Amino acid sequence: MKSITIKGSERESVGKAATRAARNAGMVPCVLYGGDQPVHFTAEEKAFKNLVYTPNVHTVVIDLNGKTYNAILQDIQFHPVSDKILHMDFYQLHDDKEITMEVPVKVIGNSKGVMAGGVLRLNQRKLKVRALPTNLPDFVEADITNLEMGNKLYVTEVPSDNFKLLHPDNTVVAQVRISRAAMKAAQEAAKAAKEATKKKK
Repeated sequence: MKSITIKGSERESVGKAATRAARNAGMVPCVLYGGDQPVHFTAEEKAFKNLVYTPNVHTVVIDLNGKTYNAILQDIQFHPVSDKILHMDFYQLHDDKEITMEVPVKVIGNSKGVMAGGVLRLNQRKLKVRALPTNLPDFVEADITNLEMGNKLYVTEVPSDNFKLLHPDNTVVAQVRISRAAMKAAQEAAKAAKEATKKKK
């Protein structure tokens, strides 16, 4: 999985006044969990742009004055009106400990059903995976090539070599639905066939 580096500074004071002062200065108060003890730090709001405002997922290297931590974003709080980032929680990664996170689904292939006039519906835009940090995928591939009209692609048909997919076996990742136009064409064809049969009689 791709990584983004966030440069910040450790916070010595974590009270309300210090937090307010940090936000007023354009900084985001953050906490890193998962180590021996929580690490409080701040970083510029613009530093999180490529982490937060993207459909992709990344691991994070938190650089606090030269001391680095590998982590993932665990929680984020936005201001209800301005949508400014108010607070962020990170979780430290350890090479020998599995981690759970959601990654995007990437559709590949050309569905036979779509080419025949069906409509592709992506039921799961993200899937929850569990893996060691080095095995976390950037995305999960959903191959729709063999989907005929009316078919569904289940999570059990999605390859997961170095990671586990944490979903029930009956979870539908994608499906090809019959479009209204295709349904109408099928009904008209059936009607025409029925009338042709009547004429023959």
